[in-house]
Amino acid sequence: MSSAAYDKGGRHEQVTFLTNQKKMSPKKKTGVVVGVLLALLALAAIAGLLIWLFLFKSKSEESPTASEVRVPAMRVYSGHMDLANIEYNQALEDPTSREFVDLADDLEEVLEATYSQDPFFSKYYTKSVISAFSEGLKAYHWTQFDIPASDLEVLPRFTEERVSQVLRSGVRREGKRSAQQLLITDITASATDPRMARSPRAKECFFKLDATDQVQTITSPGFPKQYPPKTRCQWQIRAPEHTAIYMKFPFFHVEDDCSNDFVYIHDSLSPDESQAITKKCGQRPPTNPLEVVSSSNIMLVNLISDSEIQRPGFKGEYSVIPITTARSCGGVLPAMAGNFSSPHYPSFYPPALDCTWTIEVPEGLKVRVKFTMFRMKEPGVDIRICNKDYVEVMGQKYCGERSTLALTSTTNKLKIEFHSDESYTDKGFMALYNAYDPGNPCPKQFACASGICISKELQCDGWNDCGDMSDERQCNCEKDQFACANGMCKPKYWVCDRVNDCGDGSDEEQCSCEENEWKCGDGACISQDVVCNSKKDCSDGSDESSCSESSGMCTDFTFKCRSGECVNKANSECDRVKDCPDGSDEQGCSCGIRPYKHNRIVGGENADIGEWPWQVSLHFRTSGHVCGASIISDTWLLSAAHCFKSAAPEYHDSQNWQTYSGMHDQYDQEDVQMRKLKTIITHPDYNQMTYDYDIALLELREPLEFTNTIHPICLPDRTHVFPAGLPCWVTGWGTLREGGRTARILQKAEVKIINDTVCNVVTEGQVTSRMMCSGFLAGGVDACQGDSGGPLVCREESGKWFQSGIVSWGEGCARRNKPGVYSRVTKLRDWIRETTGV
Repeated sequence: MSSAAYDKGGRHEQVTFLTNQKKMSPKKKTGVVVGVLLALLALAAIAGLLIWLFLFKSKSEESPTASEVRVPAMRVYSGHMDLANIEYNQALEDPTSREFVDLADDLEEVLEATYSQDPFFSKYYTKSVISAFSEGLKAYHWTQFDIPASDLEVLPRFTEERVSQVLRSGVRREGKRSAQQLLITDITASATDPRMARSPRAKECFFKLDATDQVQTITSPGFPKQYPPKTRCQWQIRAPEHTAIYMKFPFFHVEDDCSNDFVYIHDSLSPDESQAITKKCGQRPPTNPLEVVSSSNIMLVNLISDSEIQRPGFKGEYSVIPITTARSCGGVLPAMAGNFSSPHYPSFYPPALDCTWTIEVPEGLKVRVKFTMFRMKEPGVDIRICNKDYVEVMGQKYCGERSTLALTSTTNKLKIEFHSDESYTDKGFMALYNAYDPGNPCPKQFACASGICISKELQCDGWNDCGDMSDERQCNCEKDQFACANGMCKPKYWVCDRVNDCGDGSDEEQCSCEENEWKCGDGACISQDVVCNSKKDCSDGSDESSCSESSGMCTDFTFKCRSGECVNKANSECDRVKDCPDGSDEQGCSCGIRPYKHNRIVGGENADIGEWPWQVSLHFRTSGHVCGASIISDTWLLSAAHCFKSAAPEYHDSQNWQTYSGMHDQYDQEDVQMRKLKTIITHPDYNQMTYDYDIALLELREPLEFTNTIHPICLPDRTHVFPAGLPCWVTGWGTLREGGRTARILQKAEVKIINDTVCNVVTEGQVTSRMMCSGFLAGGVDACQGDSGGPLVCREESGKWFQSGIVSWGEGCARRNKPGVYSRVTKLRDWIRETTGV
């Protein structure tokens, strides 16, 4: 700025002032100049300080950044203590009784004195509360510590071990000094959610209950409408000594976020995590209610809610049952075949229990055990170690969740041991067992190493039918099979199909592309160096799909945003991540969810109520169920054209059809929404000879009301990829076998996407680009007559379900090398959008 002023002929203010004075001596002149400079510097420093104080400091104090915000913290520890010199009095169960108040006050003083003696905890100690007493005599306690924002650095020093150490070293001493000379023999402490720390003397939403042989009921506040926000409720339940408590929730609907809203059940009268039975949220169907059992005569139920969305809550039923002990479970099983299960299955097994079953069969025979259901999941447990709940067989522990588990003995005796610790339980297991001749373990069948028997036709067919690959080892490959490097046999037409069928990649080696080349989606080979270079080198643009950095290039594999920009990310729509700048990839995504929590098609099984809420049953006149369909909006259904396009014109008349949404049992229409059709629109290019373009859109006369059992499925974008081998589900009320009768209960079956090359071969070239195959080439699982028009759905990593196909046609049902053929939704997506706006 100074140089600019001089350039314009201006003069510095100080120079102007000096030119108007008389001449001074050089020494005096220098002194004046220095003084003025010092004064100016002092003024500048003061001004700078004031600017910083008023502009910067005040601003930072008024609006600190998120990283600068410090808020106080709270820590709560709960547990129980054993008293040796006081007899139990039933009056101690009443928090208003003189006995309760006197003993609770004394114990609270003991806890306060103990923490006050500790130099660390005394700084943050707030209060201790005795919440209950039980036989024994046990006193249940919790203690609160408040840490100011200025001391947050000490939080890592708050540990269960440190709290327990202080209590064990101090409560005995302080107890002897108390008025009643209390003899405290043991004490526990565990970190606890502060929201569950309740005082029985503050009666707000606190309940003390006595269980009997008669079923009694508890409900959440506001049930069945909705519980209020910031709910903090606690139920203490007691039963007669030497009995246990059985609690069942016939209705359970809590917000689906266990960090905000949850029901926490404890095998104690304290919210001590080491005594937790389970923590649940979400919604459960009436066919799969939450059922828990205590290990003794006490139970604690907490309801906590912090979300803005409130749900109806729960209805619980509790009663007394005989207590389960190691003597009342397990035992010797001498029969040649039978079954056994964890205690109270399918209810949750009790905590703190050990059971042993010993299976004995005649000499010369061995034992085979197959677990048809196995679930012992617990937070933070390594299923390779199984250090908490487990089943132990022949020295090996098993835990977690397993879809299949089959074991065989080495002798004619087999011991199965079940153990549950004091915290967290689950549904447990159901097991079948039978004796077998080791010389002929599977008469007329193949014996898997796992002990499972399968059809001999499934051996060396390229599929892992045993589950342990034992049916695919040491195979002599046939002429039409490819010999993998690992010894497995695969169909020759699986070679070079861009799928690692062998597992070791040997079926994809020495294919048309060299090692340093990339194979395009259309089969062409390009240099690996040009992949993801923001240029379309493959004609279909597959070299630029799923790149780590989006180039914005639009290809057959990229999602096109509403703004016209493209996202080079596979299956980016409705994946809970905003990829488009305008957010259009996450719009219209309130689909593909199952409100209920779920823990006959050939080879399938009965579906649960609400498990497939988009499934629809189509009835023609008085013929009952004829075809299936799926819900894609409140007024539109998706089905197959061949259900309506036939020689009989009445099938294309919408007045002859009735739709049933939310149906599970064809004979039960409770909670089912019936709707007439307004319009039937089949694809204009549908071919009755080839089943090409086998798709139909059905418009309802009245919109559906979405409920727990009625909800739309997500439709994939035209660029969505359902890779070969992806497990998907097909549902319907079709015939249970070829030529059989239709099912009464909705059926489900897991099938796998079959790659297009194999699909084209096994169908002898009858598939078009609008078709896809899914199923098992080995047969056994497939859709069948009556399933037509129903959905084939696949679950993405985001948890969303997408409809990949529509049941279209097939050669018979569940035949070997004859998978089901489905209309490919991605190829017909544009027509669906143009016709319905969905």
